[in-house]
Amino acid sequence: MFLAASTREQFASKSANLDLRGIFELAIHGLLLACAAVSIVTTVGIVFVLLFESVQFFREVSVWEFLTGTRWSPLLKPQHFGIMPLFCGTLLVAGGSALIAIPLGLATAIYLSEYASPLVREIVKPILEILAGIPSVVYGYLAVVFVSPLIRDTIPSADLFNAANACVVVGIMILPMVVSLSEDVLQSVPRSLREGAYALGATKLDVTLGVILPAAMSGIMAACLLAIARAVGETMAVTLAAGATPNLTLNPFEGIQTMTAYIVQVSQGDTPAGTLEYRTLFAVGLALFVSTFVLNVFSRWILLRVEEKYE
Repeated sequence: MFLAASTREQFASKSANLDLRGIFELAIHGLLLACAAVSIVTTVGIVFVLLFESVQFFREVSVWEFLTGTRWSPLLKPQHFGIMPLFCGTLLVAGGSALIAIPLGLATAIYLSEYASPLVREIVKPILEILAGIPSVVYGYLAVVFVSPLIRDTIPSADLFNAANACVVVGIMILPMVVSLSEDVLQSVPRSLREGAYALGATKLDVTLGVILPAAMSGIMAACLLAIARAVGETMAVTLAAGATPNLTLNPFEGIQTMTAYIVQVSQGDTPAGTLEYRTLFAVGLALFVSTFVLNVFSRWILLRVEEKYE
């Protein structure tokens, strides 16, 4: 009977431990679910606010005029609400910064992955990643005091604030993202592919360009598209470097204004809340949201077409 009682006590103790473990697991599950719900609710709330205020804006301004108009001056008389100058300025900065960051970043990633010694890689990669931690306003200040005078010395006709300033500093900002992600992708290419190419007599350059790059292309494209999306959403550096002149131009040496820069301009508090001018903030924000969403969908479609899988 003593053994039976002892067995019952052990069984009861194990059952209590299992119950406590089950309660703990349920608590952790609920906490993780709440964290996931916060992100979803936040996203839905942002979209709802953008849509609600934008609907109020489009009751007074034609959607066609907003999307196709070539003049943007909602804060001045006479008012014009064509977003094309802001959209063109955003594309100009994103495209110019991508032309700077992607070739340099990809070349650096190839060097660190395939040619650099482990010591050089351990030194260079953290230094590059430090660039990602510098505040964007510092890059904007750098554009004003260093990049802009350098460009004006080379091209005297260039404006003091111009798109080229923004392209240079934003290109430097997104460079660490391209280098870090691309280098990780190149390192993850199976070693068997390299060894097979070397066994066939390929040189180092042949292996890098003919085997490793095609094998890592999906990851490299993902890194490039993420960098472009980062450039599209950049705010402070572009605001300081490119100016605040809505200008429908493809000349990188003229002053422009991006969608994010206009949002900063209206958010300074000089525009009364509830007015048509104030609601342009949400209309431009909605246009920026839709643009980045389309870019993400397009990038996802591209990645699915070029994705490589290895066993």
